[in-house]
Amino acid sequence: MKNAYQKAGVSVEAGYEVVDRIKKHAKRTERLGVMGGLGGFGGAFDLSSLGVKKPVLVSGTDGVGTKLMLAIEADKHDTIGIDCVAMCVNDILAAGAEPLYFLDYLATGKTNPEQVEQIVAGVAEGCHQGNMALIGGETAEMPDMYADSDYDLAGFAVGVAEKGQLLTKEKVQSGDILIGLASSGIHSNGYSLVRKIFFKDNDFSLTDKLPKLGNQTLGDALLEPTRIYVKSVLPLIKSSLIHGISHVTGGGFVENLPRMLSENLAVEINKGTWEIPAIFSVMQEQGNLKEAEMYEIFNMGIGMVLAISPEKVSEVKANLLKLGETPYEIGRVITKESEEIVFIEELR
Repeated sequence: MKNAYQKAGVSVEAGYEVVDRIKKHAKRTERLGVMGGLGGFGGAFDLSSLGVKKPVLVSGTDGVGTKLMLAIEADKHDTIGIDCVAMCVNDILAAGAEPLYFLDYLATGKTNPEQVEQIVAGVAEGCHQGNMALIGGETAEMPDMYADSDYDLAGFAVGVAEKGQLLTKEKVQSGDILIGLASSGIHSNGYSLVRKIFFKDNDFSLTDKLPKLGNQTLGDALLEPTRIYVKSVLPLIKSSLIHGISHVTGGGFVENLPRMLSENLAVEINKGTWEIPAIFSVMQEQGNLKEAEMYEIFNMGIGMVLAISPEKVSEVKANLLKLGETPYEIGRVITKESEEIVFIEELR
């Protein structure tokens, strides 16, 4: 017999099953400092175990946006959690902090334990890539707020830095070289426009194969998970080789690169110095967008930008290559005259 809560559309038993299913995924993210496991009223982390002398906690929170709608349509839920973690953890990294732990929030119209496990498995994979612990979260079943097949996903992350290693704007200097790290594609920004281009203004399907995308379907290209840069960039931060970092998210190059600069500085970007994934040219063509608009919205193939002292560039690039990154020397920091970002056209 159904109890009153079940009659209201909420399955307590499904919630219990979810907790059982996700414990093993959280287990694989354990790291130094984790106290206890899932199931309590709060997640605990022992900061004293890290040996940080002057600790500063750095926090970040974010969601996945309307990229979720494509995951739901494609019935592909095992990578969207990576996106959620990446959006938080890359922001923390940009401040010069080491990620420590993560909590997720999943709201759904109807709890499907198997689907929820896939989503949280992706969250755990993102945490694993970022060397951070998944120490808690919340799954909320809200039948009158969401349709049965819909859900929303958000997360919250905390990192720590020695106070002297925080990447403040004052550390970036005129003459610093900009090293761009390749993105995996669109990452998790601009998807309201992405969906408009492909599925409102044009009649594409997620299963379509477009010549420029090679063997990938359109759905595969659009759901490619966001890259997490912790394992390659954090060692450079701890070795004091980086002056500043920009995580290229919503607002693209134009909004995000100036965020690491003091008011008297600007950046000069040399177009044509990195490989732009095909999905961007497809979007520009199908959406009839100007190139300037593309740089104002998307990452254009560069997910993170590092500001490096000129004499350290060779060392940094060599270390990044060893760690599997594709680093590009894309420009430099200059003294600002009027614009915060100056694009130099590719020499033909």
